[in-house]
Amino acid sequence: MDLNDTTIKKIRWLIVFTVAVVVAGFNYRSLFLFIIKLFGFFTPLLLGGVMAFVIHLPMQKIEKLLPSKEGSKITRPLSLCLSILFVVGIVVLVIFVVMPQVFDTLISLQNSIPAFLTGIKEELELLFAQYPEIADYINGVRIDWKSFFERVIEFLSTGAGNVLSSTVSAAVSIISGVTTFFIGFVFAIYILLQKETLCRQFKKLMKAYLPDAVTEKTLKIVNLIYVTFSSFFAGQCLEALILGTMFFVVLSIFKLPYALLIGVLIAFTALIPMFGAFIGCVIGAFLMLMVDPVNALIFLIIFFVLQQIEGNLIYPHVVGNSVGLPSIWVLVAVTIGGSMMGVVGMLIFIPLCSVLYTLLRETVNHRLNQSNQLKKQKITKP
Repeated sequence: MDLNDTTIKKIRWLIVFTVAVVVAGFNYRSLFLFIIKLFGFFTPLLLGGVMAFVIHLPMQKIEKLLPSKEGSKITRPLSLCLSILFVVGIVVLVIFVVMPQVFDTLISLQNSIPAFLTGIKEELELLFAQYPEIADYINGVRIDWKSFFERVIEFLSTGAGNVLSSTVSAAVSIISGVTTFFIGFVFAIYILLQKETLCRQFKKLMKAYLPDAVTEKTLKIVNLIYVTFSSFFAGQCLEALILGTMFFVVLSIFKLPYALLIGVLIAFTALIPMFGAFIGCVIGAFLMLMVDPVNALIFLIIFFVLQQIEGNLIYPHVVGNSVGLPSIWVLVAVTIGGSMMGVVGMLIFIPLCSVLYTLLRETVNHRLNQSNQLKKQKITKP
């Protein structure tokens, strides 16, 4: 076999790649720790990228609505400021609307929970009167209170120093978190103000060092990722807002308690795909149960009715096929994402799996088309 320069280069890179894989395999723990530390260094920049993505969703809509002249330099900063005010305004509005409701709920629970426990106590007394063997068994249980209090005193004496060190570490963490947030926010503003310039520089860099086919494919994948993620998050937020408003209106019509609090709670939990609204259902049913069990039953009926309306009518039209992922793979994405990264993983893995599913589908269809064409060519040959 003739070894030309191209073949030698391929063999050289193959040897380097093999050595790198072997070294990484033997030192995978050190490599994993290094990657975690590297991500820690870039945390402010990653946070800034996430902020830029969130702010850019309303920003691009606002920028289209603003009257702008060609070459105007005020449209971009104005749309950015309005987008930031929009996002901050939503957070502040939710806080000022929900917090009074939370305080009122805590005050009402302070009164309703003792009454609820008193009712349970009366029911248990009637049960014990009918079945005295249960009461005899409970009375036979003995607790070593002396040993219990000795353990409590020991825990308090040894934990005094830990409390001080925990306070200092918590203060340092808060300062570090505020600093990271501020750096990320400034980085997000720079990204949004110069997004066209950054995109142009990124394309030039790829064209300079990568083949044209690789550059074109990479840009196509990046565009697919952006469109999928933006469509998913925008649709998910709108769908959660509609669902929360529906619950608030219906609960108010039926004059059930905590209508506003449950509506906001379900709107937030509905951002979690598939399982989020059921978390709000459990909390809402518990709040209703503390007031009146009949209200809890009515709330559960309302929840399942509105959930059917949302799942069959609203979700297909609002979110639609923006994800383009079959239901079984949505469940797989939610399960894997939740296991790896919690709630954030549930939100990220659905559009991420949608991108992978789209790329795999295109690749499979392309290979099948090529295979069919080859078969046709063989058949047509004399």
